[in-house]
Formats: sequence, structure tokens, C-alpha cells
Amino acid sequence: MLNKWFRLNENHTNVKTELLAGVTTFLTMVYIVVVNPAILSSAGVPFDQVFMATIIAAVVGTLIMAFAANYPIAIAPGMGLNAYFVTEVVQQDVSYSVILGAVFVSGILFVLLSLTSLRKTLITAIPPSLKYGITSGIGLFIAFLGLRMSGIIVPSEETLVTLGDLTAKGPLLTVFGLFFTLVLIARNVTGGLFIGMFVTGIIGFFTGQLQLDGFIDAPPAPVFWDMDLGAVFSNGLYTVIFAFLLVTIFDTTGTMIGVAEQAGFIRKDGSLPRARAALMADASATTVGAMFGTSPSSAYIESSSGVAAGGRTGLTTMVVALLFILSMFFAPVVGAVSGLPAITAPVLIIVGCFMMGGLAKVNWGSFDDAFPAFIIILSMPLTSSIATGISFGFITYPLLKLVTGKGKEVHWMLYMFAVIFILQMVFFPGH
Repeated sequence: MLNKWFRLNENHTNVKTELLAGVTTFLTMVYIVVVNPAILSSAGVPFDQVFMATIIAAVVGTLIMAFAANYPIAIAPGMGLNAYFVTEVVQQDVSYSVILGAVFVSGILFVLLSLTSLRKTLITAIPPSLKYGITSGIGLFIAFLGLRMSGIIVPSEETLVTLGDLTAKGPLLTVFGLFFTLVLIARNVTGGLFIGMFVTGIIGFFTGQLQLDGFIDAPPAPVFWDMDLGAVFSNGLYTVIFAFLLVTIFDTTGTMIGVAEQAGFIRKDGSLPRARAALMADASATTVGAMFGTSPSSAYIESSSGVAAGGRTGLTTMVVALLFILSMFFAPVVGAVSGLPAITAPVLIIVGCFMMGGLAKVNWGSFDDAFPAFIIILSMPLTSSIATGISFGFITYPLLKLVTGKGKEVHWMLYMFAVIFILQMVFFPGH
């Protein structure tokens, strides 16, 4: 039956290989079950709500990927956008339910775009330098968040931020966790991020920093539709919606292409079979995740570890989804772990590094390509806003192309976005 559903023979694989690949992928990305609640709960979203929403979004998106697209690419709430979610709650001075509404609207738009050719037009219209700049800027953004959460970097009146007390318990444990995990990653140990968190947690327990009240319990009751859609529009959060939508599309498309190339799914003409079904998996996960209380979902680059282990079909991702369901019963230990920044901060810092890879592909020899990428990367962590970074990039890119006589190279959509962002900054600052 499994062979028929997932066409194992056709994809030159077997059940044993797919099961192993599924476990491998799960171990490399299960950190999100801990990290996502740790980040979003700081914006006021109840821990139990985020915990269940994270798992529900991952299960829904990953199962759609398994059965509709038959790809070994797992879905879960994405890193970076969860941190952006928190900063928007603070900067917009609204409740988390309003930003959840913005996520829901972006998810609906993503679903609609996935059903049309507009998604392809949007992706091709935006130049590589902006795409790589956005991804890298988010990388710096979440790495900076990890440094702040852990106390390695602290506020300073003179210099805005400065080095914290590394001899204090929290920062010291973070530094240990970071270096221990770095060694595992450098040695290509499967599940290095998860193992690093586990070992850091054990040390935290024996040093009195981690308090465990239990390991296994019945899953918390999920919370449905905790959103305020009306306030999204009354507060004019259109740029926030656009940022969620744009980054999710880039992140998902880039990840899918990367993993699909590794697995040999890309056709000679560069197209990806069943691409629409694959994108619908991510769009659906984002929409469903917002309904239950989490930030946008994305395809996970960690899926490449499962592909490296031999995963070639949706059976790999079905295993991932089943393991996520199993993780529902470990809420007590996840809650305790997510409350200790020293365990989760190293993950943020290291994932931030992973997201900087695209910088090598930016044409730094061409100033009109380089500066828009640079301003995005610079402004995202310094303004604590992904939307602001995107705005700066989308304004400066067409402007520089125009003054250098290359205006015809710019797609009309970018000029439209530039005007929209300028109007938004002038008339609706802070939104």
C-alpha cells in the first residue's frame, strides 16, 4: 500500500530508507517545537497555544506535502518571521491577536497566489540581490535576538548595546551551548541543533537553571480563531501583511528548489513537477497556523538532511508529521526548556548564520545591486523590523537603476512597490 501511495519503486527507494530519512529530518527541525513557543510567548501568546499551533501547522503542511506533492520536504513555522511577529506586536502597540490576523490574511493571499501565475511573476520580478538581502537580513535579525535573549548582549545608554556579563549563569550556559552545538554542526552530526539543546538543558538542570515539573502529559487544548481581523485593517497593517507574504514566498520557493535539486526532482527545463501542490502545502500551513496561534510556516531547509539519508517521497514527510503529533505529549518538558534562553539562543544564532549564505551570490561589484541588499541587511536588525528592511530595499533598487540608466531592467511591479512603500513611510509611519 505504501509503495502504491508514494510510488517508492518509481523513486528508487524503500520503506526502511524513507523511515530513516523521516526520523533524520524530524531530529534536525524538532527544535522549532521549543524555540517557537519561547519566542512568541514573549509577545503575550500563551505558551500552550503556541505549542499546539506550531505542531498543528507543521502536521497540516507536512501531510499535504506528503500526499498531494509526494515530496520529502517538511513544513513548520519559519524562523525569522516568528521574531518579526514579536517586534510588530511591540512596535504597532497592538495585541498579538491583531498580528495573528495579519498572518492569516497573508496566508489567504498566499493560497490565492499559489493558484495563479501571479506567484511566478512576483518571484521573477524581484531581483536576486533583494531576495538574498532579505534572507540575510532576517539571519542577522534572529541572531541578534538570540544574543539579546541570552544576555550576551545587553542595552547600553552610551552605545545602544554592549557585551553582557559572560560570567553570569545564563550567558555562561549560552556560550557553552553555542560552542558545543557549533562543534556538532561542524562535524556534520545529524540533529546537531537538537542534541546541542538537549545537552545544554541537562547542564541547566544540574546547575539549577532548568526546573522540570514532568515529562509527559496529555496535550494542551488547542485555541482556535484567536484573531482580530478588523484591527488589521483599522490599524493599516498592509506593510506587515506584505512582509509576511513576501518572505514566506521567497523562503519556501528557495528552500523547495534547493531540496528538489539535491533530490534530483528538477526537470531539464528548470521546472519543478507538482510545484503548485507543494506551495499549497506551505500556504495552507500558514493559514491554519494563524487560526490556532502561530507565525507563518515555511518549507524547512533541514529537509535536506532527510534527502541526504535517502528520502525521496512523501513517506519521509509522513513520518515527520507523525513524530510531530507524538511530540504533543511532551508539553511539560518543552515548556520548561523554552523558558531558559540559554537553550534556545544558540539555535537562533546558528540558524542566523545559515541564512547568510546568499550574500556570496550578491553582485557586490555593481553598486546599484549591492547597496539595496546592504541597506536591507543593515536596517532589519537595527530597526527590529523585517518590513522596514524590505521597504528600504524596494525603494533604493529601482531608484539606483533609474539614475544609472538601467531603468528598463526593472520590472514594473518594483516601481509600484517603491511608490507604495514611500507613501506608507510618509503618511503611515510605524505601520
